[in-house]
Amino acid sequence: MVHLLGAEALHFEYPTQQVLDSVTLGVSAGDRVGIVGRNGDGKSTLMKLLVGKLEPDAGQVTVRSDTTIGLLDQSDTVDTSLTVGQAIVGDLAEHEWAGDPKIRDIISGLVADLDWEATVGSLSGGQRRRVALARLLIGDWDILALDEPTNHLDVEGIAWLAEHLNRRWQKNAGGLLVITHDRWFLDEVCTQTWEVHDGIVDQFEGGYAAYVLQRVERDRMAAAAEAKRQNLLRKELAWLRRGAPARTAKPKFRIAAANQLIEDVPPVRNSIELQRLAVARLGKDVVDIENASVCFGEREVLRNITWRIAPGERTGILGANGAGKSTLLSLVTGDLEPTSGRVKHGKTVQIGMLDQQFSQLKKIGSDRVREVLAQTKTSFTIDGKEHTPAQLLERLGFRRAHLSARVADLSGGQKRRLQLLMLLLSEPNVIVLDEPTNDVDSDMLTAMEDLLDSWPGTLIVVSHDRYLLERVTDQQYAILDGTLRHVPGGVDEYLQLRKAQERQAESNANVRNTKQANGTSSTSKLTGAQRKAVQKEVGSIERRLGKLAAVIEGLQHSLIEHDQSDYTGLQRYGDELREAEDEVEALEERWLELSDQLD
Repeated sequence: MVHLLGAEALHFEYPTQQVLDSVTLGVSAGDRVGIVGRNGDGKSTLMKLLVGKLEPDAGQVTVRSDTTIGLLDQSDTVDTSLTVGQAIVGDLAEHEWAGDPKIRDIISGLVADLDWEATVGSLSGGQRRRVALARLLIGDWDILALDEPTNHLDVEGIAWLAEHLNRRWQKNAGGLLVITHDRWFLDEVCTQTWEVHDGIVDQFEGGYAAYVLQRVERDRMAAAAEAKRQNLLRKELAWLRRGAPARTAKPKFRIAAANQLIEDVPPVRNSIELQRLAVARLGKDVVDIENASVCFGEREVLRNITWRIAPGERTGILGANGAGKSTLLSLVTGDLEPTSGRVKHGKTVQIGMLDQQFSQLKKIGSDRVREVLAQTKTSFTIDGKEHTPAQLLERLGFRRAHLSARVADLSGGQKRRLQLLMLLLSEPNVIVLDEPTNDVDSDMLTAMEDLLDSWPGTLIVVSHDRYLLERVTDQQYAILDGTLRHVPGGVDEYLQLRKAQERQAESNANVRNTKQANGTSSTSKLTGAQRKAVQKEVGSIERRLGKLAAVIEGLQHSLIEHDQSDYTGLQRYGDELREAEDEVEALEERWLELSDQLD
């Protein structure tokens, strides 16, 4: 393979920290590299050194002649005076960019919801970020360097970006460097993983799952001081092998070695015991949302939502940006009253909310972390062992050196750790997490998941991080066109539903355009007999979808419980699952088509 970029003996330091010490590595054509590590350990610094945005204190970076590099860093570099269209396609005439399938796909995947004539200055920070990413991807680059590209993208946007990067270059062409805490994205896109820590860079083959295995193997040979970290990662590996069998089929590592490493590791959580404890803390009534709708002015955000949340339930909420996820959480917490319908909270319910704005920390911004901990509960029980608040914070990756810092001076990741600690110490029996992965690295996410595994209560999570959703929740619901729908197939089923909706919307638009062009009415009336026949077929489809949901849930359970070394059996269950999911997709498309006729 062609060598594109190399770094030799890189050394870089800030006045208070040595970031990199004699680091040597390279990027060849076909490499897809994920860069991971704790916040502050030098991931972004390494990327900037490799692409020439920073000069090393010692060592050198060499780039093959004529190699072009495109960089998406975390700074806001788009000219705010430009319109969205100008910022993305520049001076290209409309027929030039509109006639290019690649550009159309990028615009559709990232910025279809933005006003083409709006100025960049009028956009939110997340919208500007998507404009910058779209502008970068339109260019032709030999190497793409992306620093947190999944920030501000929803589940669909992240899935689109992974697909785009996987087909952007031929197999042994182009190079990718990506920094992200999205572990699903790392697994989907990357063939190598670089871990930046303690001034060095460790290189691993494969994406996140393969990296976890190799890191466990490395830690097994390390000193006894690494034992705590090792056990946490072995638990993570156990989930990767047992809870998501399809995930470990892609990385090329030894299955026998993985099974040996996890043979004495119990399941990540005892769901039956946790539910028993949750019922004891909550009783049978948690939160009942009955036929609730929410309108803001003339805009109906949620429509006729019915959801009875059970004690011990662990649910992930899916939906596009603006679909109403945060509005639904506000109904659950009682911060918002429905326009119609009702929300009933159980008498013993105590809700703890982790939001995106760090609202729990605003009143204590001038306090030192040590002072905050001194005012909280003196101990916290995890897996039968007592932990002090300081020990719990350390378990979340918080360094003791920061205990004397003022809360307002903490970084985003440190604030998120403290926010989660305070949430747990308040002893809620219902926890609601709104985008908890913002500002945190993969180690922090693993520690957070480990704590939530042993937490006995009801858990509601909204996140675009599908790895986290699959890891800490047992089921997922999706907000589609203002309604709440159970998706037994999880994120994959949700994405299929969204694609079906888009196809149906395009089909309806084409039908309307055809009718208008022919000078006919854009709507047609069904006769009484026709309407009755359509309603009958709709009912039949809904009954079949209900049966298929049970079948899919059973097959998923069988995949999890089945002997992971029996590849023939796993293949059979996998084939049956795919057949059932394909039938669901076909039936849902037909249901949408028939429902449109009844409107």
